[in-house]
Parts: sequence; C-alpha cells; structure tokens
Amino acid sequence: MRHEDGAIWRATRTPAGPAAVQLEHRNGCVDVRAWGSGAEWAVAHAHVLCGEQDDESGFAAAHPLIARLRRDFRGIRMTRSLTVFEAVVPTVILQLVTTEQGRESYRHLVNAMGETAPGPVQLRLPPSPQILARVPYWTFHRFGIERRRADVIIRAARSSNRLEETIAMDLPSAYRRLQAFPGVGPWTAAKVAMVALGDADAVPLGDYHLPHLVAYALEGIPRSTDEHMLELLEPYRGHRARVIRLLTAAGIGAPRFGPKQPLRDIRSN
Repeated sequence: MRHEDGAIWRATRTPAGPAAVQLEHRNGCVDVRAWGSGAEWAVAHAHVLCGEQDDESGFAAAHPLIARLRRDFRGIRMTRSLTVFEAVVPTVILQLVTTEQGRESYRHLVNAMGETAPGPVQLRLPPSPQILARVPYWTFHRFGIERRRADVIIRAARSSNRLEETIAMDLPSAYRRLQAFPGVGPWTAAKVAMVALGDADAVPLGDYHLPHLVAYALEGIPRSTDEHMLELLEPYRGHRARVIRLLTAAGIGAPRFGPKQPLRDIRSN
C-alpha cells in the first residue's frame, strides 16, 4: 500500500485475480479505480473495504477521552479487506518481534516473492499462497523469519481456501476456524479478524503494548495486564476494537521503561 497525490494505492489478490486499486476521497465520496483481472471484483467490494457496512449503533463513549477522540476522528470506520490469507501472513510475521522488525521482514518477503501488480503505479503483490505453500522453511530465514513462524505461514498457504471461507461465517465460527490452524492463537486471530473481517469487538490478547496503552489512556497508569484491559474495555463490549482504533489513531502510548527488546538471531532456527 502507498499514498500518492492524495490517493491510496493498494495491491491485492482478489478471488478473480490480482488487482491494483486506487482510492481517492473527493467531495464526501470515494472515487475507485482498479486494474488487473481482479479489477471488477475490487471495485464491486470497495464499499466494504472503505467501511460502508460498519455499524456503530450502540457505541457510547463512557469515558471523556473516548468522547473527544470520537469527535476528533469522526468518520473512522472498521473496514473489511475480505482477503484473509493476505492478513494472516503479515500478522504471523509480527508474532514475538517488534513492529519495526515485523514490517521489515514482510517488506523483504513481498519484494522477493511477490510479483509486480497491474496498473500505472509501481506496486508489489503479496506472495500468492501457491508460491508460499511450496517453499521450504529455510527460505524465510533471509527475511528474518525463523522456522516456527515460517511453518505457520506454509501451513496456512496450503489451506488458504479454508481461511478464505471465514469471510462467509459468523464471527464465532470464523474465530474457531482461524484458531484451528497451529500457530494461530487469540492474538493472531483477533488481528486478522479486525482487518479482514471487520470485527469491531476484536481484542488482541497477549499483545506486549496494548494493555499498557489502554490503561494509560483510560486510567493514567503506565502498566497493566490483559485482565485489567478487558475490565476497562467492558463498557464498550461490541465495539472494543473501535476504542482501540481511536486510541491508536490518536498516537497515544504508555511511557516505556527498561531496555528495548533485543534483535533475534534466527540463523540456527
């Protein structure tokens, strides 16, 4: 994904084939253009990608900060990419590493194993599940991805159709299907459901920073736990991911103490 001249460009693999999509906000509307064999599908589902189906009824700001952020970020929506495998790969890569490390690993993976997207802007498509299903785990080492995460990605690629079936499921069934994959736990499932399925109530449990962020924003305390985070978010049940989106959009972060997480050497893994 890239931003250029006020537009957002996205390369994706649709059920109809690869596509490059341009989204541009003009006069209260979003203009959509697309290229490639998946262009028609991408345009037809752009309203879902932009969050038109998002329903915030029942969302009440129980905290003054949330009320202010809701005003400041009016119009923020929970979107649905409808591309589950594409959400699984970068999320698995982010497991147990810093955000910077995970993003760098994914960027190198896309550049090395994805192909050029259709359209007038230079974009790379995410690697196809067919490609990732065939590579040995050690191929991922050059991207800073050890065997455990590589095996999760390879298994997911080999069953990518079962992942995509979650789009048509109710959310409890989708979560059960996602977590039936070895290496996909509550944190990964919630991250994927938030992006691909538009789950407005997704809470990634086990996140290193999120409990501290929520507690600092809502109570002013710099350190917390998953259990306390869930207590603080309980008044927003049904919209807990929406609260998380508002807090992260505002750039709120708890104070950091102690050394940074060290870089991992995966050469022997």
